[in-house]
Amino acid sequence: MGSLPLPSSDPSLSSKQILIDPNDLLNLFKSQRKYLNFFFQNLDLSQTLAFTQTLLNTKGTIFFSGVGKSGFVARKISQTLVSLGIRSGFLSPIDALHGDIGILSHSDVLVLFSKSGNTEELSRLVPCAKAKGAFLISVTSTEANRLMDLCDLNVHLPLERELCPFDLAPVTSTAIQMVFGDTVAVAMMGARNLTKDEYAANHPAGRIGKSLIFKVKDVMKKQEELPVCHEGDLIMDQLVELTSKGCGCLLVTDDQFHLMGTFTDGDLRRTLKASGEGIFKLTVGAMCNRNPRTIGPDAMAVEAMQKMESPPSPVQFLPVVDGPNILIGIVTLHGLVSVGL
Repeated sequence: MGSLPLPSSDPSLSSKQILIDPNDLLNLFKSQRKYLNFFFQNLDLSQTLAFTQTLLNTKGTIFFSGVGKSGFVARKISQTLVSLGIRSGFLSPIDALHGDIGILSHSDVLVLFSKSGNTEELSRLVPCAKAKGAFLISVTSTEANRLMDLCDLNVHLPLERELCPFDLAPVTSTAIQMVFGDTVAVAMMGARNLTKDEYAANHPAGRIGKSLIFKVKDVMKKQEELPVCHEGDLIMDQLVELTSKGCGCLLVTDDQFHLMGTFTDGDLRRTLKASGEGIFKLTVGAMCNRNPRTIGPDAMAVEAMQKMESPPSPVQFLPVVDGPNILIGIVTLHGLVSVGL
């Protein structure tokens, strides 16, 4: 293996603060942009199209493989496809040769990411994958390499050089691999006419999924949780109802549960300040807001949040009405935040 010089053990070096020149940092970003532009300007569209069409029309599973940093990129692109509802997986080239290759079939595609195209582990995997009947694609960045000669299709990702001052650390090559893979994934997303609902179904726990899945009826309070009163009720008689349900308001209804208005804890403070002791004789109906913002049960929960935050001033809740203004629930800002929106 040879000998490597030992790192410096000078204790004075570890006590000094290390600084970087802002201009040096800016120049690095400019250089990386230049190298990425080289990739965009020289990418072979015909190869990319053939690659994308092959993945789109795969009858089986699209497997990705790679070693080191290219392996991380391959795994990430596979996960992106899975999130779009496309059957995909990562196949470790080491584990594949110890049994995992059993998952490959003749209807599958295996995509091999390698900057040099001469990665020993991938070269050993190729004949075994071919024996399983899989279609092999190499994605490399050198003009002539072993993998492109062994695989059924090769995509060349043009690389001017690595940003690393030694042109060794794979910091530009992995960036273009990621850009290439994710752009192809979005192209497949469009070609398959993936809808927002289909996308959300694959992300039920994240904010993306929740904003596309949850409806108002899924997050609203209802029945005994509602702070309900009638127009003729005295304000002071409804203080417990106003404060005990955690909504910050009263929902004023008639006997048929039609929504007549709302009365908030802010309305209480303003009424008390304006009326003083006269508040003891005032009814909720006399002081309530007769034109509150409302929302329907089938509206998206994220729409409720947007409606709460809309001008002229934000509110903390929305009564949920159905049919001819029948009160069926209430959705609160706190409730929406609690479910992750």
